[in-house]
Parts: sequence; structure tokens; C-alpha cells
Amino acid sequence: MLGVFLDTETNGLNANLHKILEIAIKIVDLGTGDCKADYQTLILQPFEAWEKSDQESLRINGFTWDEVKMGRSPRHASQQIIDLFTQWNIRRKQAVFICQNPSFDRVFFSQLIDPDTQELLSWPYHWLDLASMFWAISMDKAKHGQGPPPWEIHFSKDAIAQHYHLPPEEKPHRAMNGVKHLLLCYQAVVGFS
Repeated sequence: MLGVFLDTETNGLNANLHKILEIAIKIVDLGTGDCKADYQTLILQPFEAWEKSDQESLRINGFTWDEVKMGRSPRHASQQIIDLFTQWNIRRKQAVFICQNPSFDRVFFSQLIDPDTQELLSWPYHWLDLASMFWAISMDKAKHGQGPPPWEIHFSKDAIAQHYHLPPEEKPHRAMNGVKHLLLCYQAVVGFS
């Protein structure tokens, strides 16, 4: 089974208004932890979309218009991702997506590759999240008196990292930083066979 560890950066939180600015992916063998492939790119957006940016989002990820205007076109990035997933046979029952916040990442990912195309290509429809994995494991441990319940620890990625004595995610928030940190946390929470 392969894990598609994925993170996006955007110019806001509203997918009806804002756009994806960056995507990063690592395809990892979930049995061994071996990274099979990775991909990262900035996504060019029209200046009209940039003007609608949420300033708090840009403060967090640090993107500037000068960086964004050097990105790949959404169509080019989309084709590269399709080619990558085809090469590694990313399909249902053979792979899953793993994110920190899949409800966020999936909707912005769909700006690049629409859901109908994802369905046509039989891509995984399971988008798993680290926080739920941590929640389930922490609840089980708490039931057996082996630790506090997850709400006492909190379950942001940085809080999970702190619980496992891992460093926080590198700043500014960039997609590949997010993917690398997600993998580090996943290994601590779930591990590889």
C-alpha cells in the first residue's frame, strides 16, 4: 500500500474565493517507509485571484506575488501530477491520501484536478488525517490508563509533534515543509511495518 502524503498552501481558506498556490507530495511505501517519489511546485494564479488573498493566510505561508507569478500553470501542474500518479499506479485499494487537514487539502487539490477526472482515473477516495489517527491511539491509551485523552494534549500537528518530542514544522508554512513534518509525525504516531 502506498501513502500519498500531501499538503497545499493557498491564498485563503475559502475555496470558492481563494486559490491553491503550492502543492507538495511524497509517495511513500506504508510498509517500509521508503519514499518512492516526490513532487512540489508553485501554482501560477492570475493577479485578479491574488488580489483577493486573505492577508492572514499570506502572513502564515509567506508567499509574495513575485513568487506566485513564477509558478507553473495549473494545467501544467495537473498534468505532472497525473503523470506521477500514473507512473506509481496510484489507484483505489492500492493507495490512500494522508494529510493533516484533508477536508481543506482535498478541495484545493480539486482546483487542479477536478473530481470527475479523479474518479475517471480511479484515484483513492480515502483521504486520511493525522489528527484522527492520533485521536484513536490516544483514546485507546487513555482507556488503559497509559496517557491522557487527546483533548488534553490537543491534536494540531505541532501539538502532536510536541507530544512525541519532535520539532515543530519549519516556518514559513510551505507545502513541502508540511509534508516532511507530516511524515515525521505519522512515523511517530502510526509507524511503518
